[in-house]
Amino acid sequence: MRSDALSNRIRILEAAAEVLAGPGDSSLKSIARRAGVGQGTLYRHFPNRECLVLQVYGDEVEDLVNAVPGLLATLSPQHGLCAWLRRLLYVGRCAPEFAEAMSGAGEVQTEACRQAYRPLLDALSALVAANAAAGTIAPGTTAEDVLTLLGPLWRIGADGEGEDRAERLFEVLMRGLCPGNEPRDQ
Repeated sequence: MRSDALSNRIRILEAAAEVLAGPGDSSLKSIARRAGVGQGTLYRHFPNRECLVLQVYGDEVEDLVNAVPGLLATLSPQHGLCAWLRRLLYVGRCAPEFAEAMSGAGEVQTEACRQAYRPLLDALSALVAANAAAGTIAPGTTAEDVLTLLGPLWRIGADGEGEDRAERLFEVLMRGLCPGNEPRDQ
């Protein structure tokens, strides 16, 4: 990547992190304006909002991806999946933009977006596959299915009552994904 293109990419990511962290207009147009680049430049680097958001939350994505081998090495597949999904749910509840971006993971259209989602989908796929091999997950379940099911939990209010409800519904989700097993964290 040319140095000016790299500089633009960095400015876009920094501006997006600032815009997404604050209240108000978080449109791609406002991000481009804050970064001091045209919308065309923004779209050359990030073809849509979801790709940009996943890059802004790159550290969280990397932490989630890197956690999978340790979870599979130290926990049962079922408990590893549960622990990982709790982490993903936490990130999404703390960062609604991330949750919104993740809700479209199963329907990505562009190759650039598929590449942005790929690390998380691969990580979740490894957990789903481990559970399938152990017979502890509903047959035919895919990583995309799990993300689709998790999506509504990200939209529950963040107040105390919302937290309780999200936890209760997460337990229902886990019982449905892993029928006949008790999927609580260890």
